Amino acid sequence: VQLQASGGGLVQAGGSLRLSCAASGRTFSSGALGWFRQAPGKEREFVAAISWGWSGGITVYADSVKGRFTISRDNAKNTVFLQMDSLKPEDTAVYYCAAHSSGSLYLTHSFGSWGQGTQVTVSS
Repeated sequence: VQLQASGGGLVQAGGSLRLSCAASGRTFSSGALGWFRQAPGKEREFVAAISWGWSGGITVYADSVKGRFTISRDNAKNTVFLQMDSLKPEDTAVYYCAAHSSGSLYLTHSFGSWGQGTQVTVSS
C-alpha cells in the first residue's frame, strides 16, 4: 500500500489544520492506520490511530493531543484524516501517516508502510 500525506502548513497558535492520508495500491477491508510526528532533534512519536473491520472500530490518541485532535476515515476514498484544533507551538513537526502491520497501535515499529510526511508549523 502506498500512502500520500497532505494538508500541512503554517498556522498561528489556536488555529486548525486538517491532514489527509490517501491510500492506494492494495487496501484492506480491515486494518489500521496511524499518524506520527517528528520534531527536529526528537524521536518520532505516536499521535493517533484508527482501526476498522475485524480489528474493531477504535480510535486512540496520545495524551498530548487528546481532546484537540480527531482521527477519522472515509471508506469510499480510502483516506484517513487528522483534524487538528487548538494547535500549539509544540505541535510543530513533520507528520507522517503509516499503515499498521501488527502489534500495538501506539508503537512506531507496529507500522510497516509510511507516507512521505507533511510539515506542520505552529507559530506563537
